[in-house]
Amino acid sequence: MSKYGSFPGARPRRLRGSAVMRRMVAETRLHPADLILPAFVREGVSEPVPIASMPGVVQHTRDSLKKAAAEAVAAGVSGIMLFGVPEEAKKDALGTPGTDPDGILQVALRDVRAEVGDDLLVMSDVCLDETIEHGHCGVLDAHGRVDNDATLERYAEMAQVQADAGAHVVGPSGMMDGQVGVIRDALDRIGREDVAILAYTAKYSSAFYGPFREAVASSLTGDRKTYQQDPANVRESLRELALDLEEGADLVMVKPAGPYLDVLAKVAESVDVPVVAYQISGEYSMIEAAAERGWVDRDQAILESLTGIKRAGAQNILTYWATEAARKLR
Repeated sequence: MSKYGSFPGARPRRLRGSAVMRRMVAETRLHPADLILPAFVREGVSEPVPIASMPGVVQHTRDSLKKAAAEAVAAGVSGIMLFGVPEEAKKDALGTPGTDPDGILQVALRDVRAEVGDDLLVMSDVCLDETIEHGHCGVLDAHGRVDNDATLERYAEMAQVQADAGAHVVGPSGMMDGQVGVIRDALDRIGREDVAILAYTAKYSSAFYGPFREAVASSLTGDRKTYQQDPANVRESLRELALDLEEGADLVMVKPAGPYLDVLAKVAESVDVPVVAYQISGEYSMIEAAAERGWVDRDQAILESLTGIKRAGAQNILTYWATEAARKLR
């Protein structure tokens, strides 16, 4: 072997010796366009409401949401994913605010589209958990179990009203069997072939969702283990992936991101559609909490965590730091 094929001739540190060298040979690059901002809008509030478990994140008013959307555009972020939080008294057994054209999410979609037009991809969550009295992602049957097929009927109607309100992309997140195909058919029936579907393909039953429950004022008791995936499983995700693609998914997602980078990598290796990862509330809050205590460098931890998700195969990342990170990257 040549002396240059091993030490002392081979010295990989030569490619790490300066900032400009490291930048030139970097294998993974984050860009503002990779990022999508999840945002919450709450009905009936006059000022943004801080979310205690997610420092720096708020439940927006309609006006502050429009401002956040405009700021995301200015920073170069590609999309905003909206979650609506209706007044508690309006929640019912069917999640009626989710299909009411004047429900908070539909109103917010119209607001944001009016504010940013097509400069930002406006995305919407197709799920009943924010609008239903028991907090599950679907309607219940007579035995108190989530009724998959009855829930699909609600999702179809939700997707239609969200498309009518201005969503460029709908994101069915409830992990009901058949949800992508039912929504694709529902959108096509009203002539909205242009609206894309971001499939929550591998959505795991995770402890890291905790802060999100506060963010959407969830009424859930118990868990969602009968429809969200078991954290122990990987092959199951690939089966879900095959089904979503067959049903017409335009983009596919892995959620959470950080604890499931192996799943993300397997999904990315298996598809020719864009792959998205959601850096969820618990991932956000852990870094914020550690940074507040001085245990980690906040800015470096944010960008390192996002780089790891991108390196594992995500083309796009939903992150609560989207606008802030995009500004830093620019």
